[in-house]
Amino acid sequence: MAYVGIQTQIRRNNFNSLLLIFAFPLVLLGMVYAVLFFTTQQQDLQTVNDTFVNVVPFVVIGTSVWFIIAWFFHNSMIRIATGSKPLARMENKRVYNLVENLCISKGMKIPQIFIIEDDSLNAFASGINERTYSVSLSRGIIARLEDDELEGVIAHELSHIRNRDVRLMIISIIFVGIFAFIAEMAFRSLRFGALSRGKGKNGGAAILVIIVVSAICYLIAILLRFGISRSREYMADAGAAEMTRKPYALANALRKIDQDPYIEAVQRRDIAQLFIENPQPKEKKFSLGNFFSTHPPISERIELLDHFA
Repeated sequence: MAYVGIQTQIRRNNFNSLLLIFAFPLVLLGMVYAVLFFTTQQQDLQTVNDTFVNVVPFVVIGTSVWFIIAWFFHNSMIRIATGSKPLARMENKRVYNLVENLCISKGMKIPQIFIIEDDSLNAFASGINERTYSVSLSRGIIARLEDDELEGVIAHELSHIRNRDVRLMIISIIFVGIFAFIAEMAFRSLRFGALSRGKGKNGGAAILVIIVVSAICYLIAILLRFGISRSREYMADAGAAEMTRKPYALANALRKIDQDPYIEAVQRRDIAQLFIENPQPKEKKFSLGNFFSTHPPISERIELLDHFA
């Protein structure tokens, strides 16, 4: 893998964040137009255009309100979704010492530290600025990793913060969530509307249209996120190796994490994308969602780290 400096990666992630901010609303508006076009009984393009113009302000306002709420309250939402809580310094000085030493070495402000009460092994970073940056560790990863291995995991998460990966992923999660919500609400509205009309032909056609258009737009949203974020794990691994000078330690940690990464409290796939390893039930290991995972195979990450050693 070609070397990419920290400033280059930061600029790239800042650009990708802007790309997401502009691309997702455009796809959303395209989805609205397509639904209006295919569900209009009389294929009158002028009527479709007029309706679209009238609908756009409501779509923009609704999307903006969603984004603002998620932007300012994302940390609380993530803590609820993962069941994490603040880790007190007196509860675990070992973790605080590791975090502080790494932050001091890179001139970083120390992020908030949270713990997830789960025996599985996983961790993630989140936040959009220095005030909200945080690192969350599972109880299992703290208890079952050696000091140098845990240091490698923490360095990996701090690298996500330094690279601005966490902000990029938060924006992505917000917009993909909007697509999922809009698609589900539109489907339910049309479905119940069709039922109230006695399951008429037009109602059935509308349901089919909304399913197809929503699926296509949701897939586009997933591909946008997939296309710009998969390399972030490689970069964070490289950043951790550079920060600790112990690439073997993170490789060993990843081997242990790979044996037990699934945290029961995390049921949302969007939140799961934040973790050092995307946790999912064994029965879903070969799902379509795994195919479009933002995480590269952990075996490839270990192989690259072994080359650093």
